[in-house]
Amino acid sequence: MTELVGAIDCGTNSIKLLIGTPPDIVLRDSRVVRLGQGVDTTGELAAEALARTFSAIDEFAGVLREHGVPPERTRFCATSATRDARNAAVFVEGVRTRLGVTPQVLSGPEEAALVYAGAIGALSPMPPEPVLVVDIGGGSTELVLGEDGPQESTSMDIGSVRLHERHLHSDPPTVEQVTECVADIVRHLDGSGLEVELARTVIGTSGTIKTIACGVLDLPAYDRDAFDGAELSIADTLDYCDRLVAMTVAERRALPYMHPGRADVVAAGALIWTGILARASVPTYRVSEADILHGIAASISSSTGS
Repeated sequence: MTELVGAIDCGTNSIKLLIGTPPDIVLRDSRVVRLGQGVDTTGELAAEALARTFSAIDEFAGVLREHGVPPERTRFCATSATRDARNAAVFVEGVRTRLGVTPQVLSGPEEAALVYAGAIGALSPMPPEPVLVVDIGGGSTELVLGEDGPQESTSMDIGSVRLHERHLHSDPPTVEQVTECVADIVRHLDGSGLEVELARTVIGTSGTIKTIACGVLDLPAYDRDAFDGAELSIADTLDYCDRLVAMTVAERRALPYMHPGRADVVAAGALIWTGILARASVPTYRVSEADILHGIAASISSSTGS
């Protein structure tokens, strides 16, 4: 019997756990912890953000023990907020104490490669290439363009939490704030060196994109089975994102598929997704439930020979 592995992805807004034997998934769970609270301004992980994150890690440690997943078959990856924080060592030691695992702080290219591996590994048959895989996180956004594997990638320092804190201070955001946020996104996309329009297939993953997909599909709840693999119209998505950005936080929180911890920052994420999709040369994109967690899990299986 193949042994279970545990993959943990700790980003700027959420921490996620996957247990399974890829491609079979036994359990998937997540917590919105906002680890990156204020990092864009202070350069440090806030004490209350660390406390929230450590509490979630304590829960995940118990789940891993219940499923018999030892530290040597667990990989903990941290991304944008931890890359940027001066006090990241406090976080690293806290994780090591709780899990017996030293977290790997991924570089932008490492994060992009795992995002691509996770999304592409779940596809059969392979869609038209080149394929662009997009992951919009809380602190950064990864774009990976590939044909027979990843060929170009970029990790931009724009994410839903970072841009919300930087630009969207009103509820709902003002026209001026949205304009400034969009200009920031355009600057990063222009400077990324990656040509979105070359993609013949666009695949969106990450919580922001999946939540937006629920809205485009008008789902009565957050339903992975309903959006996984869905092919959605870019025009319909741009229209939905315009409406989402114009809502108040209370209105977004009332949407049946919206996680309450995402309601305030999802407008910034929607603006990033809009900026990327507006450059695409295809009329539709696909949504993938498989994401960086699947890439992390697959890497554990490969390294342990499972």
